[in-house]
Amino acid sequence: MSQARDHGGDHRPTRLFRRRAAGPVSRRRAAGPGASVRRRAAARLAAGTPVLPALIVCLVVLVDLAGGAGRIWLPLLAAGPALAATTNGPRGVLSVGLLAAVPSATLGVWHGVPGHELAAVLAALTAVTLASGLTSAMRGRRERVLAAVRSVAEAAQHALLRPVPAMVGPFQVAVRYSAAAAEARIGGDLYALLPTPYGVRLIVGDVRGKGLPAVGTAALVLGVFREAAYDEPDLLAVVGRIERSLARNLGDDDFVTAVVAGYPSAGRLEVVNCGHAPPLLVRASGGVETVEPDRPAPPLGLRALSGEAPGLKSLPFADGDQLLLYTDGVTEARDHGRTFYPLAEGLARHVSDEPARTLAALHDELLAHVGGRLHDDAALLLLRIPTASESPGTAAAVTALPGVPRATVPAERDSERCCPERYACERLRNPVRQPLPEQA
Repeated sequence: MSQARDHGGDHRPTRLFRRRAAGPVSRRRAAGPGASVRRRAAARLAAGTPVLPALIVCLVVLVDLAGGAGRIWLPLLAAGPALAATTNGPRGVLSVGLLAAVPSATLGVWHGVPGHELAAVLAALTAVTLASGLTSAMRGRRERVLAAVRSVAEAAQHALLRPVPAMVGPFQVAVRYSAAAAEARIGGDLYALLPTPYGVRLIVGDVRGKGLPAVGTAALVLGVFREAAYDEPDLLAVVGRIERSLARNLGDDDFVTAVVAGYPSAGRLEVVNCGHAPPLLVRASGGVETVEPDRPAPPLGLRALSGEAPGLKSLPFADGDQLLLYTDGVTEARDHGRTFYPLAEGLARHVSDEPARTLAALHDELLAHVGGRLHDDAALLLLRIPTASESPGTAAAVTALPGVPRATVPAERDSERCCPERYACERLRNPVRQPLPEQA
């Protein structure tokens, strides 16, 4: 629509002839800011025209003329401004009210309606029009407030759940996130994935509860993770810093289930599971495996109650392998028969060499399973190491791992252009192994 407005114009022959005769200067004036303003104003006027309410008023007038019973049909003219209040602004409502008042008075006189009855009909029509205009003004104000709230939520989403690029280090990455709350962009589920001096690290978690308190806790977890992932060489130390921060800031009944993973060297993946649903591992040779923790651990924030520390599980992760991390909003999604969604079977059906396509198929099947809308926050994060034959740049991406000089990595120049201040700081802190700027 905006393209049509920008390139539209008046195509009447006389106007066209005048523009041709006037030369380049007049053409520039005709296509200048004034013409654009006029086109936008015409578009807004067309969008705000109360077509349906006006049609209802005309229909009532036609029925009255055909039936000849003005006493019965004239009060129905008030339906026009009442309906206009749901779709148009105060001006549109008043216009429909005026459009209804003129035929109402005319038909009343033509039908010989007594003066006091006609006055009552017109008074009722006026009252309905004024009330509808006030309702329309209040609706417009609420819509503007809602638009402002949505813009704030959008900004909060980008600050909390930062967009994840298609490639992070050696990984192909895809993310799908759905918030259960109506009109919400974010919820209690969290995820982050970023390259660090110690390899690519990521977290997927689920905060107990919903709403703004859950969003605040998610922001706390992600902030601590992003700092600790850069500073701590040991993945368990990263989890420990998150645990200590939550112990200071959460209540006794609050906790966060999470899986923290790292890729410290080529071919090796580390996973720490803190009371979260186990990830699913898809081998390049085929088959879906569940990555169960060697030692079960409580959720983050509850270690002081149990005294059990999480354990680190190390497993091979070769070219072509994929790892799916998710939240319980996916596995606990039920259909009308109260049957849970079989995530492992769905992943086996839809797995492909493109993580984005795999998650799109999984998400569509999940929504079809529940009937179109999820009742809990749901997050899916899938990462894959492409084979050398699929991605010629894989070898360059692997050089971003710890202990390998970064001078030959082409992505480093893009990172320097993207965030020169952070790149310079990291270069001073670690001149041998410079981490990529945070991407997620």
